[in-house]
Amino acid sequence: MKLTRHKMREVAFQTLFALASEPDADRETIYRSLIKLNDDEQAPAFLDSLVSGVIDHQEELDQQISAHLAAGWTLQRLAKPDLIILRLALYELQYEDGMPQAVAIDEALQLAKAFSDDRSRKFINGLLSNFAD
Repeated sequence: MKLTRHKMREVAFQTLFALASEPDADRETIYRSLIKLNDDEQAPAFLDSLVSGVIDHQEELDQQISAHLAAGWTLQRLAKPDLIILRLALYELQYEDGMPQAVAIDEALQLAKAFSDDRSRKFINGLLSNFAD
């Protein structure tokens, strides 16, 4: 199955959201439940690199997000979808070679539009603008 990069980001978000609730869940099983793969098909490399990258760099990403939160705010106060979108976008901004900043931010805003609300979308845009050149 051919997936767009946008769809892979959606699936990465959904996978990371599922893993946040059930850390021991099998990634391949989650992928297969979200996208229709044949038994012999692997998840797209870009999808798996996003999920693995966010997981591998989560502590560092969370520290960066925390450093840009308003006084009195903590990661625990953020809505779970917003935190996952921020992690995903920051990972792409910092680790995906050749990823234009505008694309990474726009994709995060598209995810917020689909999985969060307008206030969250504005918050995500504002926080991510701190990381743009």
